[in-house]
Amino acid sequence: MKRPRDIGARRVLRQALATALALVVACTLDIELHYLPPLFAFLMTAEPAPPPAPRALAVLLLVAALATGVGMLLVPLLQHQPVAGVLLMALGLFWSFLLTVHLQQLLLGQFLAVGFTLVSAAGVASQALGELVVASLLAGMTIAVVCLWLVYPLFPEDGAPREKDEAKAPIPLWISLRGTLTVLPVALLALSNPGLYLAAIMKSISLSQQTTATAAFHAGRELVGSTLMAALMAIAFWLVLKLMPGLWLYGLLMLLFALWTSARLHGVVPSRHGPGFWLGAFITMLILLGPAVMDSQLGRDVYAASLVRLGLFLALTLYAWWMMAMLEMLRHHLRTRRLKPA
Repeated sequence: MKRPRDIGARRVLRQALATALALVVACTLDIELHYLPPLFAFLMTAEPAPPPAPRALAVLLLVAALATGVGMLLVPLLQHQPVAGVLLMALGLFWSFLLTVHLQQLLLGQFLAVGFTLVSAAGVASQALGELVVASLLAGMTIAVVCLWLVYPLFPEDGAPREKDEAKAPIPLWISLRGTLTVLPVALLALSNPGLYLAAIMKSISLSQQTTATAAFHAGRELVGSTLMAALMAIAFWLVLKLMPGLWLYGLLMLLFALWTSARLHGVVPSRHGPGFWLGAFITMLILLGPAVMDSQLGRDVYAASLVRLGLFLALTLYAWWMMAMLEMLRHHLRTRRLKPA
């Protein structure tokens, strides 16, 4: 019986090829934030499911446009009524994590979180920057889906026995609260300097969309480990790309790194880390690597900017770990008081 291994190999190839193809298409079309299409492609292919149909893509783009457009509507409120604007941002973040964690609407929740934070921060800096972020997000989603349409017939999901859906335990509400408290401080910092903290917002959203409620120590260790793994992957990627800069080497390296990560994510290559570790590591690598490539094209100091981003990411990861521990202690204290006899 080699069918389970065969379907795992197909999932790995589908995910890696769609991610690399999305990067090449985004660079060819000169998309401003060119690392968003491969990021969306990797996220969409992490689950074994066929790509959305054309009508579903149109609905998804409409919902994404509305979700990210909410951020532009928050800009005047943040500029003239900052307290009300921050409260609405916090409520929007909490709702977006409810969608992600409880309703399993990963893309919709992510777009809503990005709209309330990334788009708002960019819009406060300038309206043109906010519109650029919205256009890049919509273009990135479209490119990712089209690339998945091209790759999926080569490595389809059908033909293998479907796994039985196991009953999932209800996810505590405090997971959404944890995500809100993790992202909100970074979003507030981004209002003062959007260029410095835009990548940090993406990292904080990816950290907060963890649906597990494991012990704080193990969850925090996994968050720190995936961030350090992402840094090592980004450094190795950059050192090889620096030898012969070019689009084809960029795409080939993306394919190889996606293959290496996807094989561990889907269990084709045994690993002591779970799928969440490798998903977070690859997404963080993209968030580190993409701005570095953009800095090199603009003639900026790549190494200084990358060190600042890496430092911010590690600080965010440690803060998320601390937030998990504090909320876990608070939950334990409240539970103990409730169970204590009068």
